[in-house]
Amino acid sequence: MKRKNFLYMALLVALMIVPLVGCQKDAEPETAAKTEAKTEVQKEVTPADVSYEDGIYFATEDTYASNGWKTVVTLVVKNGKITEADWNGANVTAGPEKKLVSESGNYGMKNIAKSQGYWHEEAEKAEQYLIDTQDPSAITYKDADGHTDDIAGVSIHVSDFFELAQKALADGPVGRGMYEDGVYFMADSEFQETGWKEYVALTVINGYIVSADWSAVNKMGEDKKLYDAAGKYNMVEFGGAQADWSVQAAKAEQYLLDVQDPTKIEYKDEEGHTDDIAGVSVHVSGLMNLADAALKAGPVTVGPYKDGGYYASSDVEDNGWKDYVSLFVKNGNIVEVYWSALNADGEDKQEFDKAGNYNMVKFGGAQADWYEQAALAEQNLVDTQDINAVTYKDDEGHTDDIAGVSIHVSGFYELVAEAFNNGVVTVE
Repeated sequence: MKRKNFLYMALLVALMIVPLVGCQKDAEPETAAKTEAKTEVQKEVTPADVSYEDGIYFATEDTYASNGWKTVVTLVVKNGKITEADWNGANVTAGPEKKLVSESGNYGMKNIAKSQGYWHEEAEKAEQYLIDTQDPSAITYKDADGHTDDIAGVSIHVSDFFELAQKALADGPVGRGMYEDGVYFMADSEFQETGWKEYVALTVINGYIVSADWSAVNKMGEDKKLYDAAGKYNMVEFGGAQADWSVQAAKAEQYLLDVQDPTKIEYKDEEGHTDDIAGVSVHVSGLMNLADAALKAGPVTVGPYKDGGYYASSDVEDNGWKDYVSLFVKNGNIVEVYWSALNADGEDKQEFDKAGNYNMVKFGGAQADWYEQAALAEQNLVDTQDINAVTYKDDEGHTDDIAGVSIHVSGFYELVAEAFNNGVVTVE
């Protein structure tokens, strides 16, 4: 009798368990209890009686979503059947592809939104569902956001994947693009007279450039696009331009995505202006030349740092100078370092030295002027990517680790550490 009561209660509890699927754009918060109680049920699928032309199919969304991502789909068809499906994403910042971000734990969907799985894990289930059904239209959605109950273990919206897969199949096979997949980066070697140093980042998936980020950084570690968005560059208000710089930059970036070759453009003058891109009056040679150099250099390895600009300055004057350091991180790598100082008149030490006003060689018999040695220290940090990869030979902070540098560098590395501790610079 007791056993019958126990079985009755167990059955009653089982019937009370209700599966719950997250319904945020990628996933909404879900309690641990509901997650544990979730029952994964996937409807039976029967492969569609279809046959596709063999080849590689590819499609991308035209615009980025509010979270900065756009969907990218690659399909492989062999013997008339879809044998591989890749649902991925490209970010507006032209960083690593979405799957890599998720696999590294930096997309945060599972931990932050408490979804059933990480994005890449749920994406793989959606990919397999397409391979099983062979028909991207063979799915039903339960809401306008594109969530479904058809795929067990998937709480993210999937409509963008299946709709883009339909588009790719309708457009026909296009093959692979000409580039190696990965993240690319290149920056100018010097600051322009305007105070900006341009850079370009690219994302390549299935051999195609799917995202391009053309911007610049100044000596304070501020990004030009963010600077412009804050109304501090404002070519329309201050220069009478037809559109602000960031707006024109976006059109130039899209042109590169359309033509897939940074050399396929004609300039009408030596400054790099062109009539090839409607609505763009700024010079675009910086974008195209840096993109060409980046693609020729090959993909870069993604580093451990958070993208953005960093800045720190000393509170104590050293011989009338207050040191400061700015850093810029892209794709997790330290790509720009500027170490200098300001005097009471607001003059920059590097520029002051280049003009022959500091001149340690002439006045102090040094092996190289201060700005030259500072540049070597900056490059050492870019090369090592490690703020702790230096040893000191005395209490003044001199080192033998950097060839050609006899000045003390401890203050430089201390400011670098402080800059990272301060966090990413916000432009207001």
